[in-house]
Amino acid sequence: MITTVTSRGQTVVPARIRHFFKIKKNSRIDWVMEENSIKVFPLPDDTIKAARGMFAGGAQLNDILLEERKKERSRK
Repeated sequence: MITTVTSRGQTVVPARIRHFFKIKKNSRIDWVMEENSIKVFPLPDDTIKAARGMFAGGAQLNDILLEERKKERSRK
């Protein structure tokens, strides 16, 4: 989809994309620059709430780090 940038640097998110990603008034969008491209990511309304439980049930970071250190020591 192609949109135009205004003299103020603004552009419109096409309706199809807005509806699919549930982007509404005051939604936040993250713009990421990569070599020759731009990536746009819609952010959740409440990023803290969205991140809750992300790592539930997985190994604890501390345990992972301790295990990695043991492996490094055994290689020396």
